[in-house]
Amino acid sequence: MNQETWCNPVKKKLQAGHDVLAATITVNSVDVAAHIARMGFDFLWIEMEHSPVTLETLRNMVLATRGLPALPFARVPVNELWTAKRVLDAGVFGVMFPFTSTPELARQAADACHYPPVGRRGSGPGLAMFGWPDVESYHDCADENVVVIAIIEEKRAVERIDEIAATPGIDVLFIGTSDLSFSLGLRGKQGEPAHREAIARIVEAGKKHGKFLGRPAGTAAQIAEYRKQGFQLFQTQTDIGLMAEGAKSLFRGLGDIKVADI
Repeated sequence: MNQETWCNPVKKKLQAGHDVLAATITVNSVDVAAHIARMGFDFLWIEMEHSPVTLETLRNMVLATRGLPALPFARVPVNELWTAKRVLDAGVFGVMFPFTSTPELARQAADACHYPPVGRRGSGPGLAMFGWPDVESYHDCADENVVVIAIIEEKRAVERIDEIAATPGIDVLFIGTSDLSFSLGLRGKQGEPAHREAIARIVEAGKKHGKFLGRPAGTAAQIAEYRKQGFQLFQTQTDIGLMAEGAKSLFRGLGDIKVADI
């Protein structure tokens, strides 16, 4: 396959104005990741900030999902050049950077995912190339196709959101709605006036600078609601959440058996 003919399907769908849905992987199970990669999601949000998923497990998930519909992305534990380099060289197709709260951190995220002279990613893609399409130049293909997601989840990020959103090389502004609530002093409460105002400012900046917008959404109703606001990328249920929903559906169907508190 020639590199010019391949485009990351997640990026392609976003550019076409369509939604993309991610299932969140939180358990150290390659089997779970591989099964969920066939369930209709666009990508796997492999969680390395809030879970025990290790770099070795990530690599095995990348290998196990080769050729499956959902591409493996990783949320790194911290916005650093080296954390992004490790997951990119493991073969992921997108990176989520937590607490991208300054223009400098946004620039660092973009640099981490692009080779020089555009960015600062180190060249050592021997393992990464194994999971990617057979392209003429992995370096060029990766520069064009790695999806760079800056997570906005602090008050100080909202205060400088126009500068952050203007950063070249950032594809998506993703709102970490829970942490944003805590940063605003709301202790996780969402939907309060200050929370809504902060989200509106992020949405406005994203649209102004041509960035795609993302946020968590656990139900179809939420996805429909947020889509109207301009969001396209949705972090949906975790692997544990999907399992719990399946159990609840079973118990509800039995009727006379009390639904477990799952």
